[in-house]
Amino acid sequence: MVVAAAGKTRRTHRGHPEPGPLDHRPGPKKTELRPHLRKCWNIPPRANAEFAARMEDVLAVYARPHDPARPVVCMDEKPFQLLGHVRDPLPARPGRNACQDSEYIRCGTCSIFVWTEPLQGWRRVHALAQRTKIDWAGQVKQLLTVDYPDTETVVLVMDNLNTHGIASLYEAFAPDEAFSLAQRLEIHHTPKHGSWLNIAEIELSALSRQCLDRRISDLATLNTELAAWQHAINTEQRQVHWQFTTDDARVKLRHLYPKS
Repeated sequence: MVVAAAGKTRRTHRGHPEPGPLDHRPGPKKTELRPHLRKCWNIPPRANAEFAARMEDVLAVYARPHDPARPVVCMDEKPFQLLGHVRDPLPARPGRNACQDSEYIRCGTCSIFVWTEPLQGWRRVHALAQRTKIDWAGQVKQLLTVDYPDTETVVLVMDNLNTHGIASLYEAFAPDEAFSLAQRLEIHHTPKHGSWLNIAEIELSALSRQCLDRRISDLATLNTELAAWQHAINTEQRQVHWQFTTDDARVKLRHLYPKS
């Protein structure tokens, strides 16, 4: 048996290591720093008046009682990568999981639009090849003329993307039509780095887990799958009741408010 210097690993005559005096030291704990790991997160600015103002504005909208004449609708959008199979996947069978080749074909990108009325349990999802101002304006027109043709005003909550504004309606339609559509909108923007305030983002998260966790190669197939998911969820009339209030924000997120 060969013995190494004190404090180092010992080896037996068979070459297997035996613990030395220093090998019994406790290992790193889960709570210790792990510099090799990082998480991406929307970090809001501290003591930012604009963030606090927009946050409280959206929270006040969510606190309103349900009003069929002025429904609160949230919208968001998400890029999606269309992918195809190089080789046909193998279906699942007893004793074996479904298998797909790690190699894939890039078939372009698209954008998925989500519209949801949380208190009614309604949502509409649709994918378009692009997400231009014209595309957004077309989606708004469908919202007002097809989804809510008889409502007085639609209260719209969304992020402050450059395409999400009244000007986009004037890019897409004649002035009289753009003005008529704009008069039926009450727009509230979530703050920058505050996308968690958009209930449509919750729907996008559920959609990603329940429908988009696979390869879809073309826009037509994607919209067929989105329509099936939309029908199933709307049939359940799954509502979202927002619980986080302005009073909660002023206590739990007080670091976001300017110090007076």
